[in-house]
Amino acid sequence: ILATAKIKPALNYYMLHVGMGPDPLGLRTFCDSNGIRTFAYGAVGEPGPNEELLSSPILKRIGKAHGNKSPEQVAVRWVLQSGAAVSVRPTTNFGLGTSTCTAPTCEDGLQQRADSFSWSLSAKEMKELDSLTSPNDNPTLFSSAEEK
Repeated sequence: ILATAKIKPALNYYMLHVGMGPDPLGLRTFCDSNGIRTFAYGAVGEPGPNEELLSSPILKRIGKAHGNKSPEQVAVRWVLQSGAAVSVRPTTNFGLGTSTCTAPTCEDGLQQRADSFSWSLSAKEMKELDSLTSPNDNPTLFSSAEEK
């Protein structure tokens, strides 16, 4: 795209979550070296919430160490702290063709996501989360995963 674009992209929007590593398929390195920012979606999975990620004992342990943060909050914080912007859904009630957000669940979820800016993971926790290799997904623009 850089060879043919008249205007260089400012950001690359792709799926990124714990388990994919901090530089899936070398996208972060390529983008960073070309001045292109990462804008991540799917911090808790895509096209629906990833149960393996949300039930991870590691995310649960880290969340508990930070005042009972949820695995969702740990996952979002990991993306943010890695230096990427993140697009989040207010709840985990979504999937292919469905996305439900009703009060008060929606407001509570938005507050939890916003809370991701009020705390930090330690360097040791970031390294541990960076090293996870599952669930590993394809960092495509639109998820190629099939609904199960």
